[in-house]
Amino acid sequence: MREDVEALDIRDVTANWVNAIVLQAQIDDRIKALADLAHTPLFFGRLNYLHAPGAELAEGAEGEQFYIGRRHVHDADGDPMVIDWRAPVSQPFYRASKKDPQDIALRRRFGYTGGELTAYEDEHLSDPSEAAAVSKLLQQEIERPRVGPMRDIVATIQPEQDEIVRSGLSGSVCVQGGPGTGKTAVGLHRVAYLLYAHRERLARTGTLVIGPNRSFLHYIEQVLPALGELEVKQATVEDLVTQGGLEIRGADAAATAVVKGDARMAQVLRRAVRSHVTAPTEPLMVVRGSRRWRVPAYELEEIVAELQARDIRYGAARDALPQRIAHTVLVRMEQAGEAPDDRVQDAVARTAAVKTAVKAMWPAVDPAKLVLRLLSDAQFLAEHAQGVLSQEEQELLLWAKPPRSVKSAKWSAADLVLIDEAADLVERTHSLGHVVLDEAQDLSPMQYRAVGRRCTTGSATVLGDLAQGTTPWATRSWDEALAHLGKAEAVLEELTAGFRVPREVIAYASRLLPSISPGLAAVSSVRETPGSLVVSPAVDGADLTASVIEACRASLGHEGSIGLIAADARIAELAGALEAAGMAYLSPGEETTAASRLTLVPASLAKGLEYDYVVLDEPAAIVSGEPDERTGLRRLYVCLTRAVSGLTLLHADPLPAALAS
Repeated sequence: MREDVEALDIRDVTANWVNAIVLQAQIDDRIKALADLAHTPLFFGRLNYLHAPGAELAEGAEGEQFYIGRRHVHDADGDPMVIDWRAPVSQPFYRASKKDPQDIALRRRFGYTGGELTAYEDEHLSDPSEAAAVSKLLQQEIERPRVGPMRDIVATIQPEQDEIVRSGLSGSVCVQGGPGTGKTAVGLHRVAYLLYAHRERLARTGTLVIGPNRSFLHYIEQVLPALGELEVKQATVEDLVTQGGLEIRGADAAATAVVKGDARMAQVLRRAVRSHVTAPTEPLMVVRGSRRWRVPAYELEEIVAELQARDIRYGAARDALPQRIAHTVLVRMEQAGEAPDDRVQDAVARTAAVKTAVKAMWPAVDPAKLVLRLLSDAQFLAEHAQGVLSQEEQELLLWAKPPRSVKSAKWSAADLVLIDEAADLVERTHSLGHVVLDEAQDLSPMQYRAVGRRCTTGSATVLGDLAQGTTPWATRSWDEALAHLGKAEAVLEELTAGFRVPREVIAYASRLLPSISPGLAAVSSVRETPGSLVVSPAVDGADLTASVIEACRASLGHEGSIGLIAADARIAELAGALEAAGMAYLSPGEETTAASRLTLVPASLAKGLEYDYVVLDEPAAIVSGEPDERTGLRRLYVCLTRAVSGLTLLHADPLPAALAS
């Protein structure tokens, strides 16, 4: 298929050089999508239907056989050899069961080692004499050691995951899922499915995956290309709101960041933007040829009031104001017996008198300058925060030493979100067709609003775990979060079956749930791995750092990736110890290889990542490194649940009470 595309000759089918460039770019993209991926087989399953799909289920009718793979593959004659996993005919591979065979006689799973076909496994779903059994190949694929970036899960999608993946484009979905339930993979595969089912529409409107940080995005960036999808953009929330040359150069104290992230700030900003509108006090005189046309102040005031009442964007109303004034002048002309047309109205709207009046009544607003003034001018802030923010909250917002200009200001991440909100009040933000928001539980209400602006006319897939909220403003409920996102109608789905974290490890971590998220159901892992959890205190004054280095050395004796996770304050010491021991290590986001499998991970960057074996350093330091105990325990819960095969926990200080019990 790739060779056929490479052999295309477009010289005789393009009308001009522009067509040629566009067509060649499309061909290049198609060649990229058809690239062979090392150790990634084109098919992983087979379905034998009792009857041809769509045919009458008549007795004696012949069935049909389909191979299921990551993408569609056809032969030289155009006949399909492998069916795309997203096609309707492939759905029973994920949904069919002994109780509901869906007209499937046989489901075959193929096992691969290093890209070579090494095994297969059959299930005769319509044979009542064969008992249902757990697929060993499925279990082996889930437990396969992880080296390199995140993989797709098309061969192991579970029925409850598939229902979310194949849900329609028109509706938004929120997925609450504990560690190891596959929520990130579900979100990415839903994007791939939507691009398959609604390609033309999403090609026009665009799709976006939003992650918590660059390390996480680097970790997941190969999943969609492996499925043949190359056009999906990825970003962090900070990327979305960084505009106009502004950069994040400062940081807020936790209490200040909480206020800046509060949804009430939207009302303060709205008031501040609208405060620039001034009622006219003087009539407007427009000179047109030898005639003068007078618009009295009360009529101008009525026009301004009408535009304010329509509640449209500040900038759109400002653009409409000169046309509304010009229309009033045209009415005067018609009453005087003239016959002006649209060109005359445009000319009147562009006159110096009208421009001067508009500038006085409805001046332009610079979003960054507006936020700068709010955070610098106590009187201006008090005027627009009255009845919305308390005096103490207003004081938290004000800069101790106001900067001189927008460019010299040390903007924080929360400040840029405020500027983004103000920019949307002035000009509407462009909306995409679909947005995936991962690790959503850590967003503030104002950050939710920033994401929601990017999908006002599209849909969203929201992924997260309330128990893993590690910011002081972390989401308390999905209903509240979805309301801020503008997707209150989204369907809430819960994934509680864990496939990644061993049962012993997730059960140990779940001891923290009553303290960090009361009422949230614990994950029930399908994997029982004896010996996967080791909790080791430093004995008789033993050097904790030396014990950690030795545990890393022992873990490297296993196959797969190793993550050494520690409190941010401990990273420098551990890095020095690893270097002294001659042990090379990677930073989060750097791709592991067979030769370099150990990653040193600050606790603040562990979310969303996974390693075959994790060495966890000093839980008490992870907890104490956060602004409050609850946030610290949530951070610890995240770190405890990064292991796929085994967790070794080492500590010198006492463990948190919930874990020690």
